[in-house]
Amino acid sequence: MAQILAPSAQWQMRMPKLSGNPSPMTSKMWGSLLLKQKKKGPAKTSANFRVFALQSENNTINRIEDLLNLDVSPYTDKIIAEYIWIGGSGIDLRSKSRTISKPVEHPSELPKWNYDGSSTGQAPGEDSEVILYPQAIFKDPFRGGNNILVICDTYTPAGEPIPTNKRYRAAQIFSKQKVVDELPWFGIEQEYTLLQQNVKWPLGWPVGGYPGPQGPYYCGAGADKSFGRDISDAHYKACLYAGINISGTNGEVMPGQWEFQVGPSVGIEAGDHIWCARYLLERITEQAGVVLSLDPKPIEGDWNGAGCHTNYSTKSMREDGGFEVIKKAILNLSLRHKEHISAYGEGNERRLTGKHETASIDTFSWGVANRGCSIRVGRETEKQGKGYLEDRRPASNMDPYVVTSLLAETTLLWEPTLEAEALAAQKLSLQV
Repeated sequence: MAQILAPSAQWQMRMPKLSGNPSPMTSKMWGSLLLKQKKKGPAKTSANFRVFALQSENNTINRIEDLLNLDVSPYTDKIIAEYIWIGGSGIDLRSKSRTISKPVEHPSELPKWNYDGSSTGQAPGEDSEVILYPQAIFKDPFRGGNNILVICDTYTPAGEPIPTNKRYRAAQIFSKQKVVDELPWFGIEQEYTLLQQNVKWPLGWPVGGYPGPQGPYYCGAGADKSFGRDISDAHYKACLYAGINISGTNGEVMPGQWEFQVGPSVGIEAGDHIWCARYLLERITEQAGVVLSLDPKPIEGDWNGAGCHTNYSTKSMREDGGFEVIKKAILNLSLRHKEHISAYGEGNERRLTGKHETASIDTFSWGVANRGCSIRVGRETEKQGKGYLEDRRPASNMDPYVVTSLLAETTLLWEPTLEAEALAAQKLSLQV
């Protein structure tokens, strides 16, 4: 639900330059989850044993933290690179670590690697090797120092992209000259739900029960309204440390649900940054003992679903007269509605019902300042005659490589017939 106005100067394939040396995230931030007990004066035998046990546990934790926080840079030039890729479901993230001989600033300095694709649902057991190609790097907020996170895509040993490699096709679209010239900007609003680990029920909800109805939770504060703020804040700082172009966060309409925004990002950068931000969120919720859900409708009934609204503009849309370009883009999007819906996330039909700030999945619509439409145009865009559009159809579990490249393809490369264009314009009351 954020308005994102200008892109960062950072280029997605470069190592972010950060001043200072912030300390990495550790499990200390979850200190509130550990029972700490201090007693004064004489204690009974049972109390002495209990305090001793707790003290022993805390000492063990502290010793582990000492090693986790150990700065090895005075002793070696070697760094740890965490290679990250998307698994066979198209939404699960996998990673493994590799020692690199010295700090790097560009993915081209990193070696290709491989993994067992038969264990991720991406290759048969008799020919299981899948090759990782490093594509973008970020600073590692967990290990700190010069250690890095590496976003990779996936190929066969012969160099062919495997079917789940959606980045490859997106990179092709974003490299076309017509797309490059239009400098497509994306601002992606990633909604997610936090679940209690053992019962898979939203954080803060009574087990097997429901909180009060929606209303006080959106951007709310207070122990009875906000559940998981420490996770959202930890993720925010981790993204900033990593060099992800995160632009904000907020509590969402359903309690236990949150959102972060990434962008404006140019072209393929949007997908790289969202996937890395999702990885950080997975790791943080892992530390907190909370389950991350990107299900587009985690709770049935009168509760908001979770989307991934995608704000989009081109150079022509942002210049004088851009509103006419936006309307032409909306026209094209209406004609490929079914194709977009099929690529906008699994289970989206449970979310796009025409209720809870969504449009019906079966009907394309657009409007100014209308959150019940497929495409929303901001009031300021209408007033200024230029700006951006918001595609409200993508689900929270969408693949950002697919959504961003499809938006660029439909609005910049695809040309409908004049007859189809005229009929669509009449139906949508668009004078283009």
